[in-house]
Amino acid sequence: MGTARRVLPAGGLTSAHIQPEPMVHSDQRVTFRIAAPEAASVQVVPRGDDNGMGPGPYPMKKEEEGVWRVTIGPVRPGFHYYEFCVDGARCLHPHAEVYWGWGQAVGGVEVPDPELDFYDPKDVPHGELRLHRYHSRITDTLRRVIVYTPPGYDRDGAACPVLYLQHGAGESERCWSWQGKANFILDNLLAEGHARPMLVVMANGYAARPGAADPGRPSREENAFEEVVVKELVPRIDDRYRTVADRQSRAIAGLSMGAGQALRIGLGHPEVFGSVGAFSGGGRDFDPATSYGGVLADPDRAAEQFRLLWLGCGRQDRLYDGARGMHETLEATGIKHGWFECDGAHEWQVWRKCLRQFAPLLFSE
Repeated sequence: MGTARRVLPAGGLTSAHIQPEPMVHSDQRVTFRIAAPEAASVQVVPRGDDNGMGPGPYPMKKEEEGVWRVTIGPVRPGFHYYEFCVDGARCLHPHAEVYWGWGQAVGGVEVPDPELDFYDPKDVPHGELRLHRYHSRITDTLRRVIVYTPPGYDRDGAACPVLYLQHGAGESERCWSWQGKANFILDNLLAEGHARPMLVVMANGYAARPGAADPGRPSREENAFEEVVVKELVPRIDDRYRTVADRQSRAIAGLSMGAGQALRIGLGHPEVFGSVGAFSGGGRDFDPATSYGGVLADPDRAAEQFRLLWLGCGRQDRLYDGARGMHETLEATGIKHGWFECDGAHEWQVWRKCLRQFAPLLFSE
């Protein structure tokens, strides 16, 4: 294993090398560079088997002044995680953006899609991302949530419905705005008149009970997130923000792990949530008579309780068969719901598309 000094030597890239890292070309190829003059070997390592960069790792070539370089691709449009391997030691680029994913700080590259711009920052009114902290009595910790408020929220004085939006495994409350660009998706939908102004609350889906063996990523038995959401987070948001504080004006959705949480919490608490969305979630073993307490056993009753039940998944996602299986079961038993599928794997580009499809359906008349 290389030492920290060897992995990221003093000096790094000089002023002659300063440019966006990594560099994304117009043909969707991506160039990675890192300064490691003492290293014997350097690789770029994509994270995840179904990422858009290919399986890797990609060996890099040492060039002038100890800077290593490789160009790969074309890379599938969207956001993809990566890291470097320098003489066997995993590391980050000292001059590139850092994200939280895979339970650690990790690099990320955004490859623009020439055919899509719905998540780009445009010249439209923008909402705000607000950092909100509160002490949880359930976990006995200071917890943090990020709250999106729509454009004009402070000026207009109107109460808003609320979407609780959850990240995937190994990620955090930051991810829907940093990686998912949820705020820009909502800004653009609102500017186009395709969605109703809403708050979006993004919370960390890990809420370890006191004494949990792994507080950072607790087991399901030691994760009190459902209790935190229902007993603490929802009441606090309703107290601190101008919300329409009724179940029909409250929705919960998420991706992957967050999709499972949204289904369990939303369907398990119809007194709290009136709409539920699962992106890359669900399962073929779903049974309306028994799953989620049998709340969907009666299609007519389910339609009365839930304003919207919605599923979405990429066709190349490893969870696609399970998500489609749940959709087909719901369809066969006459349970009203929405279904969306698109090309893509277990990746942010798919979940961005899901949010774009899901959000306009929320809280509509």
